[in-house]
Amino acid sequence: MKVKATSFDIAHLAGVSQSTVSRALRDSPLVNQETRDRVKAIAAELNYKVDKNASNLRQQQSRTLALLLFEDLTTDDSLINPFFLSMIGSITKASSLAGYDLLISFQNMSDDWHAEFEDTNKADGIILLGYGDFVDYQDKLSQLEEQQTHFVRWGAEDKNHPGLSIGCDNFQGGFDITQHLISTGRKTFAFVGGADDHAPEFQARYLGHCKAISEAGLKINKHYQVEAFSTENSGYDAAKSLISQHAEIDAICCASDLIAIGVMQACKDLGKRIPDDIAVVGYDNIPVSRFTNPALTTVAQDTIRAGELLVTSLLALINGEQITHQSMQVEVVQRQSCGHK
Repeated sequence: MKVKATSFDIAHLAGVSQSTVSRALRDSPLVNQETRDRVKAIAAELNYKVDKNASNLRQQQSRTLALLLFEDLTTDDSLINPFFLSMIGSITKASSLAGYDLLISFQNMSDDWHAEFEDTNKADGIILLGYGDFVDYQDKLSQLEEQQTHFVRWGAEDKNHPGLSIGCDNFQGGFDITQHLISTGRKTFAFVGGADDHAPEFQARYLGHCKAISEAGLKINKHYQVEAFSTENSGYDAAKSLISQHAEIDAICCASDLIAIGVMQACKDLGKRIPDDIAVVGYDNIPVSRFTNPALTTVAQDTIRAGELLVTSLLALINGEQITHQSMQVEVVQRQSCGHK
């Protein structure tokens, strides 16, 4: 009895993955024309026929959503930014209430993570979460759009950023927290965190920061903006360098709470009293920000609401509804790290 050829046989002969064979036979634009032609020729030679029943089964809804996270450079083994932990809880709950299972995994920039979920019917849609370098993965998002995958992401709205985004008003948050610092009598401001296209949310916070300084008639010094990843160690190193070179700085706005925690330690190690000598503020309102010494003034984002919106927006996309970007309001949480000078 002759054994029926499978897509794995074609993959072996063509020197490609089975998922590439699947895409090539569907004329997916993710596979170049040369590979498509080679795969189809081998399929014809083997008299391979697509199993229509199996194909229809794969196209049925799995009642599962996929949550893909970036691996962050955390000080523990979780590799998850603590800001996103409460959001993960909200996403899990919202998925459950909607009758969906949630598959959680890390994004892998080196493989076809952007295509595997559709090909294997693992999930009906994808939620992308994390502070990854957008320049590194924007092509992947474009491919997700091209193959009509249902996905939403946490992040800033931008015409150059593919896909539907759910986020907070980062510009307003940067403006409000800086305006609060100005009201305490601070005059010389620094900003620790990214301020370019690689980190659009941090960039928006920096632009809001600059707007508040400008409106107050104070000076914006570009040398007082220092790059930092969203980690305590990165904030510590950036602040040590910044304060050592510019002793006149009396306020530091940080692009995240994790950065701010590192900045505060650097200030203490350099003999700077907080907030007497220098004020420090963060962004995110992660739980530990209440327990720093002094407690950290920061900008709160509603992570519970964010998780709910990510899920309901994705489900709306899956159901063919028209959905637009949503930007939530933020709130300054006043604590002791920026008292009056």
